[in-house]
Amino acid sequence: MASSIGNEKNVNPVLRISQLDALELNKALEQLVWSQFTSCFHGFKPGVLAHFEPEVKAFLWLILWRFTIYSKNATVGQAILNIQYKNNLSQTEKYQPLSKHQKLWYLIFTVGGRWLEERCYDLFNNRQLQSFCKINLYINFGAGLLKLCGLLNFLIFLQKGTFATLTERILGIRSVFCKPQSVRQVGFEYMNRELLWHGFAEFLIYLLPLINVQKLKLKISSWCLPIAGLSNSENTLAAHCKECSLCGEWPTMPHTIGCSHVFCYYCIKSNYLFDMYFTCPKCGFEVHSLQPLKYKIEMTELHA
Repeated sequence: MASSIGNEKNVNPVLRISQLDALELNKALEQLVWSQFTSCFHGFKPGVLAHFEPEVKAFLWLILWRFTIYSKNATVGQAILNIQYKNNLSQTEKYQPLSKHQKLWYLIFTVGGRWLEERCYDLFNNRQLQSFCKINLYINFGAGLLKLCGLLNFLIFLQKGTFATLTERILGIRSVFCKPQSVRQVGFEYMNRELLWHGFAEFLIYLLPLINVQKLKLKISSWCLPIAGLSNSENTLAAHCKECSLCGEWPTMPHTIGCSHVFCYYCIKSNYLFDMYFTCPKCGFEVHSLQPLKYKIEMTELHA
């Protein structure tokens, strides 16, 4: 790959977002490898890896370094995004792979630095001698200074777009594209259609809870199936309404809402509690109060 890229006159710089994405992919891969490795020890005694965790992590990162930076001049995240490291110390603009010294120093700064950061606290925190306390103070000061330098490097990276990490700047290694990037022809018709549909869907989600669909359905059904010619007297109520206007069965504990229709108590009560503006599905009469039917409808009238 290096020989094919070396034939190109110039290398293409990498966007800032692509470099940051590569770093995030590297972190996700390390977490995945570590979780898969620790899952092999679930059957052992808890805390079996606690005393050797920094060394085990360093060994795993050493293996990753061997098959990524050392052999391909790119991390896993960079390889996914078609990126690899270039020796920026060379005077030529053509692609130059990393030297062995740069690869080894990259290993020391990344793997060795993280191992030292995790292990140094165990080495010096339990010591009570004054000399060890001074060494611990110097280590904390050095760690804070490195983090400050990393912050300054990141601010410079946001401005200039090169050397996303402090290690890259110190070693003089730069992220470049492996292959020339072609111009992408993007059609916006599909995007416009998706944006229009999502906007319409969000409008419906906002509007539908404000509409009383049940009341609207009952109003339309009352218009399509008008009921006329019924008397408001209680005798007519007992004679013509032998079924609940909601469930269609013989009314249990029959109640009326003021119109010429009868309802089961539980049917009309549950619907009225669900919707305080409930109306009769037959005539559209609005519920004002629930009144029990005064005249008992005998079961023999069902066969009349």
